[in-house]
Amino acid sequence: MSKLSKFRKNPRLFFKDAYLKRADKVEKLTDFAEETRQSFINAHEAGAWFASKTFIAIVVIPFALTIFYYLFFAADRYVSESIISVRQAKESSVTAGGLAALVGINPSSKEDMLYLKEYIHSLDMLKILEKEINLREIYGKKKLDFLYRFYGFLPQEDFLEYYQNRVAIVYDDMSGLLKMNIEAFAPEDAHNLSMLILKHSEDFVNELSHAMSRKQFEFAEIEFKKSEERFSKAKEALLAFQNRYGVLDPIEHAQSRAGLVWEFEVQLAKKEAELSAMTSYLQESAPQVITLKNEIAALRAQIDKGVDGVTKKSDNASNVLASEYRNLAIEASFSEELYKLSLQAIEQARIESTKQIKYLSVIQQPSVPQSAKYPREIYNLITMLVVLFLLYGITQLIKATIEDHKY
Repeated sequence: MSKLSKFRKNPRLFFKDAYLKRADKVEKLTDFAEETRQSFINAHEAGAWFASKTFIAIVVIPFALTIFYYLFFAADRYVSESIISVRQAKESSVTAGGLAALVGINPSSKEDMLYLKEYIHSLDMLKILEKEINLREIYGKKKLDFLYRFYGFLPQEDFLEYYQNRVAIVYDDMSGLLKMNIEAFAPEDAHNLSMLILKHSEDFVNELSHAMSRKQFEFAEIEFKKSEERFSKAKEALLAFQNRYGVLDPIEHAQSRAGLVWEFEVQLAKKEAELSAMTSYLQESAPQVITLKNEIAALRAQIDKGVDGVTKKSDNASNVLASEYRNLAIEASFSEELYKLSLQAIEQARIESTKQIKYLSVIQQPSVPQSAKYPREIYNLITMLVVLFLLYGITQLIKATIEDHKY
């Protein structure tokens, strides 16, 4: 039956059914609203419970443990401070360029400082310190401070990392200085360790500066021995030549013989002119003419003999001996000059190797700390609290995002 036909036939029944249906809908809506309100109340109570538990777990407990650690476990740590630099006894004449020239920093000195920094943090330095002082015991004496003490059973690599964290080294580019902060659990330990590191750092700088000088000295010594041997052989060859031919200087001997031949030629020319004049008024058989001819013949013989001695192609000719002697004399002279230069070089290298070219300059001696620098309790607690609140806020944000996507 349709609603219109029902309204026509029985209006009273129509309105009664409509009222009942409306009441049923209102009751259902009321029940749904109550259920929704109750679910929101339960969700709020569960969220508040979760928030309180999360706050305690993330903020309260860690912060309380941190306070408990600083009150009963944290040990005082003292820092000995010092400032050092590497200087050169003889600065280079070449002016450094760029920024180094503006601030007055020698590039080679900067390299030395960086080498020294790496050496202080090296395993070699750690081994030296372990031989001279019981470094593991020094850093392991505070047994209660489980965060900063060193555990003696750990391997060498862990100890090196721990040592590097306790020895802070900072290089200042502007001043060219190296600042060292040595940390220990006792002020005297920090001071003694700092002094020991400075001592071995000075040895390292000296060795670094002398190593190149020693290499230069070794090279100069090798070259000196070579030049000395060469000079000795040249002298022996020259003496053997002089002894073999019985002449001190073949060049001077050849020159003297050539001069003598020249004098004979001059006399020969005079005699020939005199003979020409004499034959104009005397017979060939005249005693004066015969005597003059004999003198001319003797002069020609002397000239021929002298010329043959100077220029004849034989091993004993003066020009051959002079040429050979000149070669030997040049070799001896060159070897002597080379020997002198090598001698000067080796003496200079010897001086440089014994001279302190670079040295460690201590700007500030290692201090004896009067009060503990670490731990900084107030600063650390405030930082810890801020970090914990940030972590808690992030956690709540993640929870709210998850709840929002759920509904």
